Amino acid sequence: MKRTYSNLRILNRDVMKYLAYVPMFIGHMIAWICLMNHPENDLALYELPIPLLLLSGISLFCPPVMFFLIADGYKYTRDRKKYALRLLLFACVSQPFHWLLFQPINGWWTFNVIFTLFFGLLSVIAWESKRKLWERVLLVILCDAATLLLYSDWMIFGVLFILFLHIFRDRPKTRFLVYSILILLHTGMNLFSLGTVPAYKLVMFMLVMLAAFMAAYFCMTVLYNGKKGKHPNFAKWFFYIFYPLHYLIIFLVKIILDRL
Repeated sequence: MKRTYSNLRILNRDVMKYLAYVPMFIGHMIAWICLMNHPENDLALYELPIPLLLLSGISLFCPPVMFFLIADGYKYTRDRKKYALRLLLFACVSQPFHWLLFQPINGWWTFNVIFTLFFGLLSVIAWESKRKLWERVLLVILCDAATLLLYSDWMIFGVLFILFLHIFRDRPKTRFLVYSILILLHTGMNLFSLGTVPAYKLVMFMLVMLAAFMAAYFCMTVLYNGKKGKHPNFAKWFFYIFYPLHYLIIFLVKIILDRL
């Protein structure tokens, strides 16, 4: 008998977004202020006290939720081209705020995660087109390559998460396997820092990362009911406005802290 979780599906789309924004904001506040205070040291995060280091890792609950919602949005949106253009517009709107924080750290050639979400959606649109298989694969590769070229957040991985969550949406075991492989690959990249940061901090941070990823998967596959909330338009525009706004808030908080 196929197992169902209908009695556990208590979270609608809007609630999932709000649940994702909170850890994102907290984690980004800690991590980004730390990096802005030490622009010459991209491993400065590991110099934080353990509670703050681990708390910064909870922001990683948010990206998988966004990847799920992009894959989910492809199925339910009325106008996919309009959806893609909206993502591109707000990626561009968010970019000056992204530079406000990260230009001193990474320079000008780094772009925000909404660009990755945009190319992830394009990859799904390309995959579902009526083109030949080799053409669809090539278009997906180009979408993924674009995130690498732009050096956007979650480059390479974001597009793959979105595409595979879409492709395997009706094959939960395969979807979980692919998702697990991707998070292990993404998390495992932190091992390159082994030897340059305290090993116990690195291991603890990686465990928090894995926990955040799996918590997001659990929420989106067991607790999420796929329904809109009571105020879907407000929730939709709230995200588009809050994302660039949270860059500005973090920047202002840093200024205040510097003056204390």
